[in-house]
Amino acid sequence: MNNRLILSSQSPRRSDLLQRSGYAFEVRKFDVVEVYPNGLLPHEVASYLAELKASSALQQITPGYVILTADTIVIFDDQILGKPRDRANAIQTLQLLSGAEHEVITAVSISSNQSLRTDYERSFVKFSDLTTQEIHFYVDHFKPYDKAGSYGIQDWIGLCKIEKIVGSYTNIMGLPMELTYKMLGDFEIYPKGLKDH
Repeated sequence: MNNRLILSSQSPRRSDLLQRSGYAFEVRKFDVVEVYPNGLLPHEVASYLAELKASSALQQITPGYVILTADTIVIFDDQILGKPRDRANAIQTLQLLSGAEHEVITAVSISSNQSLRTDYERSFVKFSDLTTQEIHFYVDHFKPYDKAGSYGIQDWIGLCKIEKIVGSYTNIMGLPMELTYKMLGDFEIYPKGLKDH
């Protein structure tokens, strides 16, 4: 089998994680409206959206490709915290997360014309207390408008204001690589040079 890998995501974090893990891939974005049915559990929401992105991509590619799609959600107090609408919403979200623990779920779908597999990873993150000054500084300097939960674990807030992490760090970045590595292996997609050893 000689499948080629497509990452269907505009997330620079996902692209960076795949690249640093040694995979050869191309990035393509397939537009999809991210709407999900009411009544789904949080991990079902992430899985539903990852598969929705996969089905959109599969309709537009030729055989011989494997598509990787993912969706990350942040859950606090049984609420799903999506990407912030604007500055005020980002500030409000970080005020909620200050001093508290929240959950991050990323669902990963690997698909080809023959099969589709979806799985998810969950991690728990505990913020230390955030002052109003720190929140404003973070939002204004790091502009986390493309990030679920209004923050990126790999930037200032992750370096300076995270008290504890339980689970996968790369999951919080948006692509749980230990899980993704296993799933890609099932599709005979490996880091460059690995399967030759």
